[in-house]
Amino acid sequence: MTRLSVTLYGIPNCDTVKKARAWLAAREVEVRFHDFRKHGVPTDRLARWIAAVGWERVLNRQGSTWRQLDAATWASVVDAPSAAALLARQPSAIKRPVVEWGRGEPAITVGFAADDWQRRLHP
Repeated sequence: MTRLSVTLYGIPNCDTVKKARAWLAAREVEVRFHDFRKHGVPTDRLARWIAAVGWERVLNRQGSTWRQLDAATWASVVDAPSAAALLARQPSAIKRPVVEWGRGEPAITVGFAADDWQRRLHP
């Protein structure tokens, strides 16, 4: 069986990212962490996430970054290309964490869901 490869994308001071990283560490899962603040948002990955789960799921409309944007910006986000453009400029508006669960072609999850993650670790 191929070893599970996990890449977690987020911001280190985000409470949900901290919780997710602690959960994975407690289960001794090796994680590659990609910090949006230090390394930016990989545009090829962003496109893959949007294709996999939909732009509405990747965009965090509940977060403070979204709420601080002006109404014109809110109105301009109407589809995958407009969401991708905003998220590339404002990585803090990405719902976190984004996780690529890989055994070959990675599966994508957005947000932290312990029950779902447990199933992914032990299919």
